[in-house]
Amino acid sequence: MNGKIVFSFMVCMHAILLPKNLFSQEYAHELGIIGGMSSYMGDANKTKLFLNPGATIGGIYRYNVNFHWAIKGDLIAGLLSGSTADAQNVFPSNMNVSFDRTFVELGSQIEFNFFPYSDKYGYLGTKPYTPYLFTGAGITVATGDQLFFNANVPIGIGFKYKLRNRLNLGLEFSMRKLFGDNLDAPDKHQDFSLDAPFGIKSSVLKNQDWYSLTLLFMSWEFGLKDDPCHGR
Repeated sequence: MNGKIVFSFMVCMHAILLPKNLFSQEYAHELGIIGGMSSYMGDANKTKLFLNPGATIGGIYRYNVNFHWAIKGDLIAGLLSGSTADAQNVFPSNMNVSFDRTFVELGSQIEFNFFPYSDKYGYLGTKPYTPYLFTGAGITVATGDQLFFNANVPIGIGFKYKLRNRLNLGLEFSMRKLFGDNLDAPDKHQDFSLDAPFGIKSSVLKNQDWYSLTLLFMSWEFGLKDDPCHGR
């Protein structure tokens, strides 16, 4: 253990004392574009994950705390749709209800990289690829006769890879849990509502609407970090 500490100290001191331009440095920030598909899950679709997919596009910002941790913000817009014709449930009066919404999400997440993520500093065991987990919080707004505005909690997994210095490519999948049950509420001219269709009011842990996002992203790093040993 003492040997490892001495070795790490010597490596860092060596890096600090030599001219900065001799080192490939890490970048603190990323900006990127993100796109893919979204899918609704709720009263009209309880089991089929990618039923009625819609297009999704947006932008991301990521702050890389170190090789294992990052903080991400996103602004995403997409389409969500559903229909009781696709559901296995029998609804009151056998009513068929469908909906189409455009949604916008503003969110922030914290990411954990399974491997120390970098294409530099191989002596620290870094890798230019890693799977990662993330969670956080956000706000979802969806258009329609009945405007939807609610908080969401994302739970997801992803994989990212450094195509080259400063350029990242990644794929991620997440479920967004909503704290409201009326994302699938129909237009006002329809008499039947999917907001508690059986007369049983929802709670925080039961009968809430969800949507999933399957997204591909590309990001560009900028903003050099000063400490060449920051990621240990």
